[in-house]
Amino acid sequence: MDETVQVAVHLDEGDAARMRMALNNIANLCAHYAQAGQAVAVELVANGPGLALLRADLSPLPEKVAELAADGVRFSACANTLRGITRDEGAAPALLPAAQIVPSGVVRLIELQRAGWAYLRP
Repeated sequence: MDETVQVAVHLDEGDAARMRMALNNIANLCAHYAQAGQAVAVELVANGPGLALLRADLSPLPEKVAELAADGVRFSACANTLRGITRDEGAAPALLPAAQIVPSGVVRLIELQRAGWAYLRP
């Protein structure tokens, strides 16, 4: 099979254990496909409380995010969630360098699924 495996990972919970599970799932699936000699594309989409993973001030796993990003994993941060945080906290939070802002996390997930990406919610 020469086709790239594409996986969208949805993180909408702020629990550190859930964040760790999501990143471990990503690392495991990347290792599996690398061992099988198959290309894989992974994008984690964080919205709601899950955005804490990508906040520079709150992320419990910034080193793991950086490590996975260096391996090609994309990390998308929901702009709608960021607007809410900015309103509630009075300032926009700084994000980890790996984070890329998308207009809407849920819309991004729909776009990926419509493009044939598998959906994973740890």
